[in-house]
Amino acid sequence: MKVSLITLGCKVNQYESEAIAEALAVHGFEAVPFGERADVTIINTCTVTTEGERKARQMVRRAIAVSPDAYIVVTGCAAQLNPGSFSAIEGVGAVVGNGKKMETVACILRHLKEKEKTLLCPDDSFNLDTFEPMSIEKSERTRAYIKIEDGCDSHCAYCSIRKARGRVRSKPVEDVVAEACRLVKSGYRELVLTGIEISAYGKDLGYDLLTLLERLDAIPNMARLRLGSLDPSMMKDEIIRRLAKLEKLCRHFHLSLQSGCSATLAAMKRKNNAPFAENAMEKLRAAMPDATFTADIIVGFPGESEEDFQETATFLHRVNLLDCHIFAFSPRPDTEAATMKGQIHGEVKAEREKRLSAICKETQRRVLESFLHTKAEVLFEEAVDGYAIGHTANYIEVRLKTDEDLHNTLKTVTLTAIDGSSIVAE
Repeated sequence: MKVSLITLGCKVNQYESEAIAEALAVHGFEAVPFGERADVTIINTCTVTTEGERKARQMVRRAIAVSPDAYIVVTGCAAQLNPGSFSAIEGVGAVVGNGKKMETVACILRHLKEKEKTLLCPDDSFNLDTFEPMSIEKSERTRAYIKIEDGCDSHCAYCSIRKARGRVRSKPVEDVVAEACRLVKSGYRELVLTGIEISAYGKDLGYDLLTLLERLDAIPNMARLRLGSLDPSMMKDEIIRRLAKLEKLCRHFHLSLQSGCSATLAAMKRKNNAPFAENAMEKLRAAMPDATFTADIIVGFPGESEEDFQETATFLHRVNLLDCHIFAFSPRPDTEAATMKGQIHGEVKAEREKRLSAICKETQRRVLESFLHTKAEVLFEEAVDGYAIGHTANYIEVRLKTDEDLHNTLKTVTLTAIDGSSIVAE
């Protein structure tokens, strides 16, 4: 039996799709790329933007067109929020909620046994009260992801993810450590912790993220430990002190900033203001001089004046990000921001997005220049056109001209020249 998995959205979805694929492989399923005829197709959807949900429905219809006789299963955040809109699409066999995503496997097996064309899964898959156990033993990537928590306890005005994922539920420390040990034993040199709000990891179990990090840092033969997106509000002095002591932690931090203007952050109902975030980055750099930062920024939030936007632009000039993911505000149904006064025209958002992108290219070059003519250890991931391509621990992309197969190899190189968004090494 052939199964095709289509994964939209975040690293958490990618991890969950891999867990489903591994579970199906145990039952003899062969994973095939989307576009090939399949017996089963699973679409793991995203709802972080309006465009993401539109794309999800489009991918469902494309999957039906590619494999009209396949059993089509839809899961993920868009399916959690709007199950009826997906089950109404002719050709969809099952819609599975985020609460029991692994129920996807049971749905498929029951369908094959009972030979029914349509089999909608039980409503309890949409219950988000508990953390769903799942793990992976291998990954197609050089680095392996570990999902350590699900859900979010924040109340950001623009976001529907809390409704799609529920409140914070954490994977117990022992389970995370056991999964990490298995992945290291399988040959992965770098592990990436992911979740919906990993800064809040453990709050439901009576401990915190640093407790987990300190346990993971002690795993023998693990080369690197990387963190997913963090909320700047967690970067208190004691946290920074403990982070700096971790030997295997990658000195790269992806921050969920969203804006560099305190007034806009307050309107968004974020947990911090711009000076706090900037001060946190300064303290992290002081504790870890080679630290780099990437961030998410939303432009065109309702009520964002030109002066507010300029505050964000000036902020980004100062903090020198390695990279910046810029999103134009997209109103989500049933969120506070969707009905706020001062909605901003699409052309204004597009123009502001373009201006911030130019700033981020400028700051990226400054960061890359600061690492020129230094030595760095690179984990190489792929080979393209005679170059081995990989990343340093602080997430600088490096290209090395070589005939060697360096896949999944750590190698110390000298960073010699900037080439676009990467550095050429020798």
